[in-house]
Order: sequence, then C-alpha cells, then structure tokens
Amino acid sequence: MSTVRIKRVYEPAEESDGFRILVDRLWPRGIKKEDAAIDAWLKEVAPSNELRKWFHAEHDKWDEFVEKYEAELKETDATNELLEIIKKHKAVTLLYSSKFKEHNNAVALQSFLKNN
Repeated sequence: MSTVRIKRVYEPAEESDGFRILVDRLWPRGIKKEDAAIDAWLKEVAPSNELRKWFHAEHDKWDEFVEKYEAELKETDATNELLEIIKKHKAVTLLYSSKFKEHNNAVALQSFLKNN
C-alpha cells in the first residue's frame, strides 16, 4: 500500500517524499521548473479555476469547498491517472503552493483518496 503525504512545494525535496506530484492548476511563483524536483504535474486533478477563485475569496467555507472539489474529482479522468501513479510507487507526495497548511486542495485531495 502506498503512503500519500502532502507537502508545500516550497519545502526542500527529501528522498522520503518518493514520487512528487504538483497538484495545483497554476505553477508556483518563484520556483524554476528545473529546480522544482517534481516528477509529475497533474493540473487536471486540481480544483477548477472557478472553484479555486471562489475558495480564495471564501476561505471560511472549507466544508463547502471540499464538497464541491470532491464532486469535481469524481468527474475527471485525472483522478484515475493519479490513482494509477499511486499504485506504482511506495511513497507519493502531493505538492501544493498555498500558504494555508490546513485548508488547501492537497489536504482535501489526500482525504478524498483515503475515503474512496
């Protein structure tokens, strides 16, 4: 069984991260692609632009965001692509750029993966 962790993309890469996947729709500011230590960038598994912008303006609506995001995850083929990657690796780290450690799409995605 794979271990799926989450980590802010700005933190240094570690060997224990395993396969590193950026799960944001936008490339993180201030990071050069050649320095990112990212194995895959799954933009399509990130929240839609509309949902991302809505949540940015409505950060106090975490539960509603999670519900809407999970509905999007159930509708996209990118979720299956992510699950296939997870099956192939012992450790996977979902990378996010948000400064909010407890309320971001990677936290919601990790929870979704555990429960589905």
